[in-house]
Amino acid sequence: MRVKSTLKQVLDERKLSISKCAEMCSLPKETVRRMYNDTTMQYQRDTLGTLCKVLNVSISDILALEEKKDDGQ
Repeated sequence: MRVKSTLKQVLDERKLSISKCAEMCSLPKETVRRMYNDTTMQYQRDTLGTLCKVLNVSISDILALEEKKDDGQ
């Protein structure tokens, strides 16, 4: 199992850009970009809390568990 960011779907549904989300949340654009592209290696509690509060979502709306693929990913 691995944790997968589903922030892209949330922002796309709301027609929010990475830049706008970062601005709304007072987070570095690069932090939001990494979550959007699902390349974040570690999820900071404060970042997740801020995203959930500002976007009015729960953690399960922006993170999901996914089966690992056979190629080791």
